[in-house]
Amino acid sequence: MQYDRGTLAGEQTGLRAYNRRTILNLIRQSGALPKAEIARLTGLSGQSVSVIVNGLLKEKLVRKEGKVRGKVGQPTTPIALNEDGAFSIGVKIGRRSLEVSLVNFLGQGIKRSQVFYDAPRVSEVEQILRTELAGVLDGIGQATRDRIVGVGVAMPSLLHEWADVMGLAAADLVDWRGLDVAALVSDIVGMPVEIYNDATAACAAEMVLGNAMTRSSAFYLFIGTFIGGGIVLDRRLFTGPQGNAGAIGPIPVPAAGGGVEQLLANGSLFTLDQALIAEGIPSQGEIADRVQDPRAAAPVRRWRERASEVIAFAVASAVSVIDFEEVIIDAMLHPPDIQAIVDDVRLALRQIDLTGTSQTVIKPGTIGPTARVSGAAVLPLIRQFSPDQMLLLKNPASVLPV
Repeated sequence: MQYDRGTLAGEQTGLRAYNRRTILNLIRQSGALPKAEIARLTGLSGQSVSVIVNGLLKEKLVRKEGKVRGKVGQPTTPIALNEDGAFSIGVKIGRRSLEVSLVNFLGQGIKRSQVFYDAPRVSEVEQILRTELAGVLDGIGQATRDRIVGVGVAMPSLLHEWADVMGLAAADLVDWRGLDVAALVSDIVGMPVEIYNDATAACAAEMVLGNAMTRSSAFYLFIGTFIGGGIVLDRRLFTGPQGNAGAIGPIPVPAAGGGVEQLLANGSLFTLDQALIAEGIPSQGEIADRVQDPRAAAPVRRWRERASEVIAFAVASAVSVIDFEEVIIDAMLHPPDIQAIVDDVRLALRQIDLTGTSQTVIKPGTIGPTARVSGAAVLPLIRQFSPDQMLLLKNPASVLPV
């Protein structure tokens, strides 16, 4: 088969772009590396690596670190990501709050804001979006704005559903049905926008920014106003054809009074929120802080007892279908409270007959309340600068045996 010069040039350009992304992704996963090590790990020639790295230095996407002298040979110069080389914006539209975060090339937060509301009515959310996005962008300078690659929006896939569970009328949320959120946000910021399931975004944050995932397959749960999840298979974030893989809220579990109920009914924080309000603890503010109120001790204990029971059933169901090596549980709570629910789930699992399934490790996530907005912010960076559109765990060397 013969190719004309245009075809060959296009293929060469595509290959260079792929190799460029491969090098950036390697540095993101492994940290600063000298050119020789980049060549060894990628299989590219030293000349190719030198040309690509020099180009990345010129674009200010990477930077040189100080020379490192070894016992033998010439000193080496590690190449690291330039934290100011690119930026991204994350937006989390939730059932009780909206968050906006600007992150740098390393995924580190530069500016963040959060606004709470009683219900996510479209008109109110749109106004908050306009105000908070303007606030995050204000004062950062044109040079930084020019390096923003896009906006990631994390939100429940069916935000208009379960209004009754939250004590709302269906009319309060019906405007979300069929709403083009990407177009709405793009109109506000004038940038490319991608939409992600909120729990999937939280899982992505753990994969890129956290350190809980150390095995090749994981079942990730995020306990928010409603509980959700993420799936990691062969070190890749699996979203499914409709982007809802791991949306575990509807999983049927035994109800306390007999019969069955959905996992979200008692595995979510909205039930705890209602119990805190009944104790006279105001509804505004982070629930992670509100549960520190002395009056919250009894409601938290009761919530953990029931939530751990139904979450354990969901975990048992998941590991019966897919041989997950580990289960990661994170939440809109502080680390000690996340550890407490993890301990309770471990105990509850001991009461379930798991004969026929493989042993799995259960441990807490490491991101906490900001997981969803952080994931929404880093995913556009991954999409822009990774050779593979499927998100990978950040460090292959960290994969451990069970």
